[in-house]
Amino acid sequence: SPDNTPDIQQELRLSRPFTLADAIGQEAGNFMKGESPIPRLVQAKHGAQQALKESLVDGPGALHRVLEQWLVDDERRLSQYVGHPTEAVKDLLAAVLRSPATLYELVRQTDVTWGQIYDSRPHFQQPGQPPHPDDEYTHESVRETLEQCLCCLNHPPVAELEPDSEAALPQAKPE
Repeated sequence: SPDNTPDIQQELRLSRPFTLADAIGQEAGNFMKGESPIPRLVQAKHGAQQALKESLVDGPGALHRVLEQWLVDDERRLSQYVGHPTEAVKDLLAAVLRSPATLYELVRQTDVTWGQIYDSRPHFQQPGQPPHPDDEYTHESVRETLEQCLCCLNHPPVAELEPDSEAALPQAKPE
């Protein structure tokens, strides 16, 4: 019976010496109690990746791939926002939008990635120059995409129930 468990444990302990390994073994059961076995930084990476995926509209996918890599590689930024990974995404987007040089580098890396994905020669827009007519990712288009993504993250859509939706919910049957 469960009431006898402490007595049995005590008898077992009396029959042999108690070691440090025994103490560690006893405490190990409580060590992760209530915690996820997945490290918090890994959780933050996944949360940031999910937030980016849900908020960035990028048909060709190259911009998403580059931004995701920048996020995953920036452990300092992720660790600052380990409890709020969406804030890490917002911080990265704001930093890119504040710095023209960083934006140009993002566009350049995105063009390279686009060329690799589609096995095509990318068009590289130079700062202050007009974009090539066939350029999928221009400085201005990427800026607009990042601004829209940031707006979406700052103002997430709120799921609202329609007035008649209560009728669609399953009702408890009277017994």
